[in-house]
Amino acid sequence: MELLICTHNEHKVDEIAGFLQGYKLRSFKDLAGFTPPEETSLLFQGNALIKAAAGFRASGLPSLADDSGLEVLALGGKPGVFSARYAGEGAGDRANNEKLLKELRGIKDRRARFVSALALVDGKKTIVVTGTVEGVILEEPRGEGGFGYDPLFYVPELGKTMAELTLTEKNRISHRGRALVKLATKLKGI
Repeated sequence: MELLICTHNEHKVDEIAGFLQGYKLRSFKDLAGFTPPEETSLLFQGNALIKAAAGFRASGLPSLADDSGLEVLALGGKPGVFSARYAGEGAGDRANNEKLLKELRGIKDRRARFVSALALVDGKKTIVVTGTVEGVILEEPRGEGGFGYDPLFYVPELGKTMAELTLTEKNRISHRGRALVKLATKLKGI
């Protein structure tokens, strides 16, 4: 069975592939001439639904979308749904991390959490699930793996940043991994 993963981010496709065996995964890159919808919701769940519905309309395939990001307690939940473009449109991971570190300079309470909302739309049903992982933002990056804020996001119980984990370790504890486990359970029940 084919499943459209509503992203251009191959890192997300790789993470999702580990949870959904038996599916032939496609992504937005496989839709010629497709322009992703504008993410206009201030909620992760809302943006995931916007992308999944657009993917289904464009492809006719069951469509799975993720909207995820980082919420930092001391910053009132920022960067939140703006995580990927925190330092501006197209700024990239490095600029986003630098902006986050600048805003946290001198702040002792660096608690944060990653949030992932997944929405599946197939024309008959809509499923929405969320997953979170708690951590702390370090003062400087550590690790070579992952993407986004992973080098700054320290998971105390593991003693590592998300960027220091293998993909298998990351999938086991990550926000997206936790949401995918919930989704896989719901899919088995259908």
